[in-house]
Amino acid sequence: MNIEIEEMQIHDLSLINLEDFDDFWNMNILKSELESPSSYYIIAKYENTIVGFAGINLILDESHIANIVVRKDFRKNHIGSKLLEALINKAKSTASSITLEVNTKNLPAINLYKKYDFEILVTRKKYYNNTYDAYIMTKYF
Repeated sequence: MNIEIEEMQIHDLSLINLEDFDDFWNMNILKSELESPSSYYIIAKYENTIVGFAGINLILDESHIANIVVRKDFRKNHIGSKLLEALINKAKSTASSITLEVNTKNLPAINLYKKYDFEILVTRKKYYNNTYDAYIMTKYF
């Protein structure tokens, strides 16, 4: 599968149907993130269709992954890995580490992050919707 990774542009928002993705924020928050000078967003395209996107916040020497989202019908095609690699490469240019939160029940994502040498630092209780716990994971460069 030939996946292209590109920097997300504001016009790309009209090409994303959030119903194709699990429990992602909403379009207004995504637009706000994309307009922030400290955010960097990318898209994964397959045959000119957006099949995933990801974002990172870069502030001084810190980087934080805001999200990595892959369309439900394109999962298990290594798209998440390609998006993560692109975010790591971007973060390396300015930061000494990269951090993220992940639901402790999201084993596919946790395993992906571990594959790229992220370490679990701490658990935040009831982080998601005041119900589900999250791991704070960090990769040091």
